Parts: sequence; C-alpha cells; structure tokens
Amino acid sequence: MADTVPELQQEIARLEAQAEELSAELAETNRGVLALYAELDDNAQQLRDASDLKSRFLSYMSHEFRTPLSSILSIARILQDRLDGPLTDEQQKQVRFIQTAAGELTEMVNDLLDLAKVEAGRVTISPAWFDMVDLFSALRGMFKPILQSHSVSLIFEEPRDIPRIFTDDKKLSQILRNFISNALKFTQEGEVRVTATLIDGDRVTFRVADTGIGIAAEHLRTLFQDFVQVPAPIQTRLRGTGLGLSLSRKLALLLGGDVAVESTLGQGSRFSVTIPLKLPLADGGTAPAGAQTANG
Repeated sequence: MADTVPELQQEIARLEAQAEELSAELAETNRGVLALYAELDDNAQQLRDASDLKSRFLSYMSHEFRTPLSSILSIARILQDRLDGPLTDEQQKQVRFIQTAAGELTEMVNDLLDLAKVEAGRVTISPAWFDMVDLFSALRGMFKPILQSHSVSLIFEEPRDIPRIFTDDKKLSQILRNFISNALKFTQEGEVRVTATLIDGDRVTFRVADTGIGIAAEHLRTLFQDFVQVPAPIQTRLRGTGLGLSLSRKLALLLGGDVAVESTLGQGSRFSVTIPLKLPLADGGTAPAGAQTANG
C-alpha cells in the first residue's frame, strides 16, 4: 500500500502538468480565435465600405449622365420632327442612329441607378391593391408603339380566377417589362406570350414565354448575375447592359418572391416571377430586407 502512494502522487502530478499544458494551449487557441474574429470584422467592414462606395459612385455617375442624355434625345427629336427644316435621307439615318445610341445609354444609366438604389437599401416599396387586367392593359399600351415586326405577336392572356393583388405594381411592371423587352429582342418570328397563374391560393406566377433563339443550358445558372450577357450571334447587333435580369431578381426579392427561367436552345425561353398575392407587410409585418416601405 505504501508503495502505491508515491505512484499515485506521480500520476496526479503528471495529470496536473498535462492539464496546465492543455490550459495553456487552449488560451493560445482562444487568442488566435479572437484575433481571427477581429480580422474578419475588419475585412467585413472594408467590404461594406467598398460596397457603399460603389453604390454611391454608381448613383452619382448615373445622375450626372442623365442630364446630357436627355438633352441629346431632345435635340434628336427636334431634328427628327424637322422643326428646323427638312433633312436629307442620310441626315435622317444619322439622327435615328443618335436616338438609338442615346436610348441605349439612357437604359444603361437607369439600370445602374436602380441597381445602386437596391444595393444601398434605398428602394421604397409602395404596395397597393390593383387588378391584373389593369396591369396587363398598361403593359400592352407601353409595348404597342415599339412592336415594329409583323412576324412577332405580343399576346397577353386574360387573367382568370386571380383576385386583386397587394404589392408594388410599379416594381412588378418593371420586372415584366425587362422580361418582355428581352423576349422581343431575341424573337425574330413567332410570339411572346404573357400569362399569370394563381399558385396554392396565395402566390401568383407571371410568365413571359417566347419562341426566340433560346438559351443553352450552361448559361442559365449565371443569367441573373450582374453584367451577364449570353453569347449569341444576335447579341453583336442588339447590345444591352447585362443588368436587366439581375435587377429584376433583386426587385422580385424585395417583393417577397423570386424569378426563374427555363429555356431550350433554338426553341425559346420562359422567364417567370412568383410573388405573394399579398405582400407580407400588409398586415403589419416587416418589409423584405433592403427595402423601405410606404403603405398604399
């Protein structure tokens, strides 16, 4: 028995030494973890600062570009209307080119400004009750003047069994305008069809289907990212910003929904946005992240 006491004391001493060593290692690890957290916080702040700087830059530059572009479009319209005298055929062609180029730049500026507002959380959501028929009628009127090709039909199917919707109709209209514009741009013959379907009684899906050139499967995953443009022969003559679809998805998220796409190369595409029939904030809930609200 006497022989075991020193052995136990030695074992206890050894265990105490191991415990002290382990405690020291844990303390060192904790210091490392705290340093890592501090570095991550610093990096996160730098990323937030960079994102804020980018948003402010985009917003500032967009505002600065708008005024001269408006002037260019106004002057081109005056020339096109021959208020200062007749134009030759060549002059008319050049004025139309100016109008087209200025229109494309204006579209890019508007997309950049909207994107900067969304990323900075300065988008105001103004929900109100409205009827689907009124939304489709307004969209039909917007696109009627620009439907130049008789080989492409723009069809709005009459909404059936869909009650009034409570959401921001202007933001929803902007999403659908982007979808319809793209569909018309890449459809040379056939139709572009706009539909609305009630889902499970509390959501509605708006779908824009076309018979255009379609999109290869490998491009679908990145389609809603910023500045993404699908490579296609027609893309060389129909330029875009690559922001319309990205902006549409961000707006859909602010409306409590999301977007989707299905496409087969050479057979057309089907873009859709699904949103709640009634925006969640209608009953006093919180607004979607990144949005300010003004109840209508």
